[in-house]
Amino acid sequence: MSISLDKETCTGCKLCLSSCPYGAIVMVEGKAEITEACTLCGACVASCPVAAIAIEVIPKEQVDTSQYRGVWVVGEVTDGHLAGVSLELLGKGRDLAEILEVPLSLVLLGEEVGRLANTAGEHGADQVYLVEHPVLHHYRTAPYTDVISGLINRYKPEIVLFGATAMGRDLASRIAARIQAGLTADCTGLEIDRKERLLLQTRPAFGGNVMATIVCRHARPQMATVRPKVMSKPEPQPGRAAEVIPVQVDLDERRALTKILEVIREEAGEHVNLAEADIIVSGGRGLGKAENFALIQELADVLGGAVGASRATVDAGWIPAYHQVGQTGKTVKPKLYIACGISGAVQHLAGMSSSDCIVAINKDPHAPIFDVAHYGIVGDLFEVVPALIRQIKQAAGQGQEQ
Repeated sequence: MSISLDKETCTGCKLCLSSCPYGAIVMVEGKAEITEACTLCGACVASCPVAAIAIEVIPKEQVDTSQYRGVWVVGEVTDGHLAGVSLELLGKGRDLAEILEVPLSLVLLGEEVGRLANTAGEHGADQVYLVEHPVLHHYRTAPYTDVISGLINRYKPEIVLFGATAMGRDLASRIAARIQAGLTADCTGLEIDRKERLLLQTRPAFGGNVMATIVCRHARPQMATVRPKVMSKPEPQPGRAAEVIPVQVDLDERRALTKILEVIREEAGEHVNLAEADIIVSGGRGLGKAENFALIQELADVLGGAVGASRATVDAGWIPAYHQVGQTGKTVKPKLYIACGISGAVQHLAGMSSSDCIVAINKDPHAPIFDVAHYGIVGDLFEVVPALIRQIKQAAGQGQEQ
């Protein structure tokens, strides 16, 4: 990629100065001039009202892929902590980096988030690119895209991984378009072709009926979003430190395009945090009607777990969408997953088949859910589930007496 500025077209409006996060544009004799500090992030292109600035993209077949080295994970901060999916990606990124014999880096954006570099180091990162600025306090597409696109163009990693979250899906696609890179969304598996140094990106395709493996031979970096809970978190190594590389940016709040007025958390109840739940009890169409989810809730309550649901029940309006488990819902990996009246469509299996222990309850002995279940109960859930609840309560009562 290369950038050009037509000084005859430039009107000297200075809008590009405030748009550049790296301070790479100066005014010379009333005209803008791009300095060597330019990272080709492209922020100035969109800001120029007269189209005096343009970026020329090298045809993908001419990209020198040998210039790109390193595995990056774009960190996501939630409630002052690194999100679980970021830690999962550090674990997988560590494996990829060791195969390629390159460093593993975390890209960390925010305000006063430097302390999280220690967490990154303990979970496998060799380097942390730390970008702190008040404009980055909350995630917003424009400033995050400008900063990370510039970092990628400057340091040239060969692999960049994002969580397939609301933030990651929004950000990764924007960056891929900005820097003309390939992107595979919602991956469930990542491996390395050692011979060609290619990232083998596996994801469900055709409604989850097949698993496709995608490679990006020409454009760099190779980018992927990965669904939460499909990778394992690495065990932290206390005392392991990452090299912190501070990155100075000059961001203008007025160029952020949006402003966060208030963060409103969805009042979903204390038992609905599916992503972090160790026990999930899910209901499917076998429940018959919305009111019968009360039985699922009761079993979840006695086990101290969360309530999940199949897509069919959500589509029917029996339960809110934030309970949905599956390809178009949440990907979960609890210690115990109990599927009640769920037949086991491939889309649902894609979201829960990696659970440590799966118990299936279904009247149909040939239901696909039994193919992935560790324990299967063939029977009427309206008889089996109440019996389970009674036994669990009885066991709990005996334990208290002792």
